[in-house]
Amino acid sequence: MQHYLVFCTCPDLDCARDLAQRLVRDRLAACVNIVPTVHSVYEWQGELQQDTECLLQIKTRAERYAALEQTLRRHHPYELPEIIAVPLSAGLPAYLDWINHQTENNE
Repeated sequence: MQHYLVFCTCPDLDCARDLAQRLVRDRLAACVNIVPTVHSVYEWQGELQQDTECLLQIKTRAERYAALEQTLRRHHPYELPEIIAVPLSAGLPAYLDWINHQTENNE
């Protein structure tokens, strides 16, 4: 079974907490770590931007990724949210099993 670590930046801690709780409650993520302060430098619409953001580190299964991405896009305030999924090549088997259990679709 394939697992992902998904990264997503948020404009503030309230937004980060709301998205994290939604993802875990909906069983789209087993766990979401919130890194409260990251400094982002990027170009947007031809202008250099520098912002302080929060970073979500989201643990999920590949099978849940499409629904996770859809939820983030629907509820994220950014016009173009950062949503990057990195496949995990290894991990503690018991932890990966826990991710599987926590992200079972119980619908």
